[in-house]
Amino acid sequence: MILVIVAGSLGGKYADKYLGLSFPIFTLLGVILSVFAALYLALKDFLKK
Repeated sequence: MILVIVAGSLGGKYADKYLGLSFPIFTLLGVILSVFAALYLALKDFLKK
């Protein structure tokens, strides 16, 4: 779960730096989407058992 969130935040940070954006929009989107993805994966695994 932590790896998914870290990957999303680092990917967003890299995209913001690569594009030279002053506002970290891709970092925010990466964190938000990765948190939802991590929750989805955790709940899917939890409900399966």
